[in-house]
Amino acid sequence: MRKLKNSELNRLSVDEFKETQKLPIIVVLDNIRSLNNIGSVFRTSDAFLLEKIYLCGITAQPPHRDIHKTALGATESVDWEHMDNTVDCVTQLQAEGYYCLAIEQAKNSVMLNEFDASKHPKIAVFFGNEVKGVQQEVIDQCDNCIEIPQLGTKHSLNISVSAGVVLWELFRGFRN
Repeated sequence: MRKLKNSELNRLSVDEFKETQKLPIIVVLDNIRSLNNIGSVFRTSDAFLLEKIYLCGITAQPPHRDIHKTALGATESVDWEHMDNTVDCVTQLQAEGYYCLAIEQAKNSVMLNEFDASKHPKIAVFFGNEVKGVQQEVIDQCDNCIEIPQLGTKHSLNISVSAGVVLWELFRGFRN
């Protein structure tokens, strides 16, 4: 085996990315404090060709050097929009036909490995604040709640890790 050179990776330009058909997945960040987490979610969204990111509440917006540090330019390729209120974002996305999923540990949540993404033509996933998680009002408004199975002594993951895990699983579901 040989590690591939950057020139061999066939990366899309920003213009090509904008023109490419996206997966019908939207990411919503609900009051995320860490600029590095925000940038990481942009980068992951770019990697999986996701449709858009909504930055809600106190979630910082590009351009910002600390977002850019982890996004590595993905703020230029991935469409994004800011909304003041996350509940309003749920309402808007549901009206547009998105199946809204809070990513949270909650009573009656569906384990990520048991969720069938292929049953939903358009999905929006809501990731919450690093300390408080997804707001209860947002969970109440969402169509369902997805939980990442965790078996160790810690029962939380960093938001950028959670986004990577969830978005990979949804990506696989749509691609299969």
